[in-house]
Amino acid sequence: MSSNYLRSMPSMPPIDSETEKDGLFVQSIARAMDVLSIFHQVDRPLSLQEISSLTGLGRSNVQRILFTLRSLGYITRDPDDRGYVPGLRLLDHSLDFLRLNPVVVKATPILLELRRAVRERVDLSIWDDLRLVYASRLQSKREILTSTFIGYSVPVFCVSGGWAILAQLEEAEADSILTRSHRAAFTPKTLTDLGALREKIRETREAGYATALEQVLPGEIAIGAAILDQARRPVAAIHVAGSLSEWTPEDFTRQFAPLLVQAARTISRV
Repeated sequence: MSSNYLRSMPSMPPIDSETEKDGLFVQSIARAMDVLSIFHQVDRPLSLQEISSLTGLGRSNVQRILFTLRSLGYITRDPDDRGYVPGLRLLDHSLDFLRLNPVVVKATPILLELRRAVRERVDLSIWDDLRLVYASRLQSKREILTSTFIGYSVPVFCVSGGWAILAQLEEAEADSILTRSHRAAFTPKTLTDLGALREKIRETREAGYATALEQVLPGEIAIGAAILDQARRPVAAIHVAGSLSEWTPEDFTRQFAPLLVQAARTISRV
């Protein structure tokens, strides 16, 4: 995955002024989360001054926040003492999310069975506005570093799971997501034109699943299907990904799309 998208991710979801004025809003917690979230945008340890500059918080404020977070295990020093990095305690919260999220809990045994059947990479991603966040990644024989990371995210506009989710929305809502997306190309094949993307979503709506060719990784084919909640709103997607050096798009979709769609229906709460 290109680091360009990683650097373009917001450190925190924007908070409107009315929320900040609410008496229930705790500013000190928000500032601490700003400090933790700033690491989303970097690939190295950060100094106190760098954290201050990136968050826009005063140096003394950051110093107190870092001291507190470090005392609690949420921030630590890099082993080579080059700066601050996230602490081990954060993984406890990742585990809490995975074991308590109803979609992940219900999907896990179904994904394992799907992986045994297809013998290709199988992913579960959770929808978060303009992006999908990976919550499960079951590898094939072809492993790359970024495809092993739970918590990694990809933009909705150019992946099979994203198209499957957009196809389940009203056109106006899907269009809003496309127009708000930073439609940067990852490969020469990445679709970025609004007209082409709208057509892809229409095709996905008709087929019941999406097929993406070399949208994020060269040589990759991926098919995706949306997972729906009780209100028939998309909340997540599952994907099966393979290599175009081993499969034609027609053979890949013919063999795996029915299994993918059935797995998505089984997980969905409809």
